[in-house]
Amino acid sequence: QVQLVESGGGLVQAGGSLRLSCATSGRTFSDYVMTWFRQAPGKDFEFVGGISISRNSDATSYADSVKGRFTIARDNARNTVFLQMNNLQPEDTAIYYCAAAEAVYRLKETGSYPYWGQGAQVTVSS
Repeated sequence: QVQLVESGGGLVQAGGSLRLSCATSGRTFSDYVMTWFRQAPGKDFEFVGGISISRNSDATSYADSVKGRFTIARDNARNTVFLQMNNLQPEDTAIYYCAAAEAVYRLKETGSYPYWGQGAQVTVSS
């Protein structure tokens, strides 16, 4: 089994920054995809960004709405993936989820991911 544990949410003013962490434990993979989704109140899940991790290289992909403001990175030693969020805006307010899979065909679809974190609330005030 794979467990994902998130941390780092909170309340921040517009223009501020937060960093979310997603720590992986249990069965680990050498190659996998870790993706961040978010869900605002009353709305569907929205793809935020993802990182494809392999022994040779990593590749990241971001939603247009966060490109240039959000960055995904990983710490191999701690089996942790981070979502650094800068210049946050009120429309970024949502519960953020990390999700993982060994391989995905549709990066931006929630159904592609069997493993999920518990969610972290991010609230941005204007």
